[in-house]
Amino acid sequence: MKVLSVASECAPLVKTGGLADVVGALPGALAAEGVEMRVMLPAYPGLAETLQGAKAHPLGPGERLIAGRIGGIETLLHDAPALFAREGRGPYLGPDGRDWPDNALRFGRFAAAAARVARKGAGGWRPDVVHGHDWQAGPVAAFLVDEGPATVFTVHNVAYQGRFARGIMGPLGLPEALFTLEGIEFHGGVGFLKAGLALSDRLTTVSPTYARELTTPEFGEGLDGLFRARAGVFEGVLNGIDAAVWDPAADPALPAAFGPDDISGKAVCRAALAERFGIPPPEGPLVCVISRLTRQKGLDLLADALPALLAEGGALVALGSGDADLEDALRGWAAAHPGRVAVEIGYDEPLAHLMQGGADAILVPSRFEPCGLTQLCALRYGTVPVVARTGGLADTVIDANPAALAVGAATGVMHDPGSAEALAAALRRLGSLWRDEATWAALRRAALRQPVGWARSAARYAEIYGEAAEARAAA
Repeated sequence: MKVLSVASECAPLVKTGGLADVVGALPGALAAEGVEMRVMLPAYPGLAETLQGAKAHPLGPGERLIAGRIGGIETLLHDAPALFAREGRGPYLGPDGRDWPDNALRFGRFAAAAARVARKGAGGWRPDVVHGHDWQAGPVAAFLVDEGPATVFTVHNVAYQGRFARGIMGPLGLPEALFTLEGIEFHGGVGFLKAGLALSDRLTTVSPTYARELTTPEFGEGLDGLFRARAGVFEGVLNGIDAAVWDPAADPALPAAFGPDDISGKAVCRAALAERFGIPPPEGPLVCVISRLTRQKGLDLLADALPALLAEGGALVALGSGDADLEDALRGWAAAHPGRVAVEIGYDEPLAHLMQGGADAILVPSRFEPCGLTQLCALRYGTVPVVARTGGLADTVIDANPAALAVGAATGVMHDPGSAEALAAALRRLGSLWRDEATWAALRRAALRQPVGWARSAARYAEIYGEAAEARAAA
């Protein structure tokens, strides 16, 4: 089975969030299932120069395909300098921090190029299935609706939909016949995400609970009816993490190794983390936040919940960037609580590893969370997740309620989403668990042993590719 994965991000090449981690991990995970996957990306500045064994293939005026290998991933780059050879703040934003005004054209033509590769192949390699990810790849299904290989489409976060004016159809060569309620039309414009959802042979999202949530008006962002209509070909397949990259027994970012059978090194990591942030090791739990700073992530709730953690003798260290008001709030909390709260604005991959290794707990108080990866990394490092009961968080963390604790199954602390009071109560419960040494040790051991890799989900994706190919052949 040959699969072309089409995405705007892929770790470690270009990353703004969890989408990149998933796209980067799938090729290796699926190889064990007999799936040969290649990843197609836009040729952002500097990517082509890192390709090993690069070979160029013509695509059309002003664009070409560059095939090669980066970081062990067979990669195809859509080299269109007029669209992607520009410096900004990541893949989507200009130097001013705003969306590039021609993002519809940039990613629409990227999707069209991916469809051409899907139909004609590249260097003798032709896919049986195309797997598109999020709105940037949504139009691929529109270009392949009548001709080409089967299509699978994954929505990673329905809040980002790629909605543009109808006038973009002409420049992209999208057939007018598709501008219907059943096709790509969405509130009078073109919906890139909707195109993938409406026209792909099979649909997935990144956790079973999020799949159920998407069929409701509360979470569906105006597309809940479409999710309900396509329920027969739509399911949630839980994300995993790369267990080789996230491995406390062999992580070069940690000052001491540890694992399920010997966790003693975690104390060394805890001391190093406190030193890195310039705070004394707290008497209570050392809690970390590693996150985009947005309202979705629920971090504004900390304003009222933080005193509960401090009252338990705990401390908070945070790494992230995003909304200016939340960045300012974090800086303000650090200034108000020196030695108890410390913040670094931005993102630093080695520091994220040290935080996972050294913290006692991690906060993920999201209002909604399609899957979440930081809590999976935390489990791998014996760092107790304190999470909202939503989406993939609900699917991956077992609450430390009396029944789960009694049988040694508990791995974290859960609370209702969107409530500062519920978050504060969870932090108080965390403090109580921390003070009970035997219970805390059992909680960490269970977390460390929780499976968080890709094996089960990769097998399911391989089955979905086969189902999509059969459906397309029968159509």
